[in-house]
Amino acid sequence: MPDEVRRGLREALKTVAVALKEVEVPFALAGSYGLWARGGPEPDHDVDFMVAEDDAPRVMERLAERGLQVVQPPEDWLFKIFIGEDPGPAAMVDVLFRSAGEPVTRRHFDGVDELEVESVAMPVLSATTLMIDKMRAMEEHACNLSAALPAARAVREQIEWDRVRESVQDNPYGSAFLYLLDRLHITG
Repeated sequence: MPDEVRRGLREALKTVAVALKEVEVPFALAGSYGLWARGGPEPDHDVDFMVAEDDAPRVMERLAERGLQVVQPPEDWLFKIFIGEDPGPAAMVDVLFRSAGEPVTRRHFDGVDELEVESVAMPVLSATTLMIDKMRAMEEHACNLSAALPAARAVREQIEWDRVRESVQDNPYGSAFLYLLDRLHITG
């Protein structure tokens, strides 16, 4: 990944985290950057945060009031924030309020840890929750094992694998990935 892209994503992560803290609703760093904050490989696409579905309209409004470029795409489970300076590419931050088709509730933030990420203290979902979310999102058109495998390997000791197993048993793609992780002796 080019350094310019990496710097842009990291700056976007920090900018949005600070703005979300000012909104004063529960939120957490999620997705691949959540795994990165816990020791996984650094992603190169976007940053993900989660808020509860009930809080999403207020969060959107408050972030826009703070001058962030907030966009509601056609998808009904997230909104996007674009951060960037001219010249240079804009970094994208997704704020998810649904995960694997289910509304995110404030309970989803149980077990978050306050971690320092790029010198900004912010809540980060647990490695177990991050892996459950990643595996529950796997489907026919979104099943990139080459990205998920290094992340699972890097944070394996932080994950409650029995909880993951129970949570993904109804997802054939997540279950297949878990089988692979078992065969590779990553789960224990």
